[in-house]
Amino acid sequence: MVGIQVAYVLASVLFILGLKGLSHPRTAVRGNLIGAIGMLIAVGATLLDRNIISFEYILIGTLVGSVIGALFALKVKMTAMPQMVALFNGFGGAASVLVAGAVLSESLVRGGDVGMQFLIATAASGLIGAVTFWGSLVAFGKLQGLITEKPVRYRGEQVVKVLVFLIALYGAFKTIQGRGNVEWYWVASGVGSVLGILLTIPIGGADMPIVIALLNAYSGMAAAATGFVLNNSILIISGALVGASGVFLTKIMCDAMNRSLPNVLFGGVGSVVETIKADDLYGGKVKATTPEEVAMILKMARRVVFVPGYGMAVARAQTPVRILTEAMEKDGIEVEFGIHPVAGRMPGHMNVLLAEENIPYDKLKEMDAINDTFAQTDVVIVIGANDVVNPLARESSGTPISGMPILNVDKARTVVVIKRSLAPGFAGIPNPLFAAENTLMLFDDAKKAMEDLVKAYREAA
Repeated sequence: MVGIQVAYVLASVLFILGLKGLSHPRTAVRGNLIGAIGMLIAVGATLLDRNIISFEYILIGTLVGSVIGALFALKVKMTAMPQMVALFNGFGGAASVLVAGAVLSESLVRGGDVGMQFLIATAASGLIGAVTFWGSLVAFGKLQGLITEKPVRYRGEQVVKVLVFLIALYGAFKTIQGRGNVEWYWVASGVGSVLGILLTIPIGGADMPIVIALLNAYSGMAAAATGFVLNNSILIISGALVGASGVFLTKIMCDAMNRSLPNVLFGGVGSVVETIKADDLYGGKVKATTPEEVAMILKMARRVVFVPGYGMAVARAQTPVRILTEAMEKDGIEVEFGIHPVAGRMPGHMNVLLAEENIPYDKLKEMDAINDTFAQTDVVIVIGANDVVNPLARESSGTPISGMPILNVDKARTVVVIKRSLAPGFAGIPNPLFAAENTLMLFDDAKKAMEDLVKAYREAA
């Protein structure tokens, strides 16, 4: 027994060291490996501690899970990583619901009195896990385009959500009061499933990075509650670490988008306002350009900043971006990257893509660090980004992104926006930047546009 607890302490230390390693790209791979080793120790110790005598099903489950995980890792594109993260959060929640329900049923079959801690933890695990699973499925559907990316709003929605939440709490209460009433446990979990859908469906695309972080926190809380159900200290610790990390990340994302956590929790953000008409905004003001013209402008620049977005990820344009960066640096041009905290569809999305191209991390500047320098920037190249550079965010109200801090690219001398069309971003609103006096639009697929730009730059005198 002492050896098991020592193994749990070692695993806990490795989890913490792994999280610390994940805080910086240079140590992220090592941190991920350390965390995986900690989990291997934790799982191995748990199997030994529970005196399991039938390992066949465990082995089968491990093999099936490993194959599925490997297929996901190899087949899922980097652009679909947010969807996969959302889905995996959901799987964690579903596991908590099923495990807590199974343990509750087993305890009642065996007979005997169950403790209050066990009952409260079981009810919490079922309720939070159900919210996590179905909320994650909705987030997955929005990110994958299976359901509308726009907020789904209706009259009295907040009242409906409060009522559903109270019913779910009542089911959890009856589970506890009934000393482990299995029927009420599944009622609480079922109503929690409805609540998960209702909490996520009203949230618009611009706020999906916050939702992913929040669902991650939920999955950790559900796991920690399941740890109390199983009386397993390492599950409690790991769940608490995931939950706390998710809460901190959610707070960071809320600050980055100027949202309040209560609003996100109750789905009170992200409504689309239809009063802004794209035709009125763009009519006769948009200036198209060519790779050759942009190349000539770059040749005369001394400082260039790239602002990547989801469009770059979709087109896989990061390789020609790196090639152009290296070519400009050989000519003595200062090149940096402006990274918005919610660029892409999950926290750190752009950082990962650019790090895979071995672009030095010190060139990736956070929004607060680079915003004051745009006024001294000759050229900003916006690749597939939209909402994070939309000046409408500076308005106090009236749009889904009002009040959200943005990258001040419109302050630069010249802005080149690479997009397929004038289509709106994930927030669903037009962008005045596209019609600004200092903006040139390069209409094309991001990868092809960058490849053509690399060629034009090399041929330019």
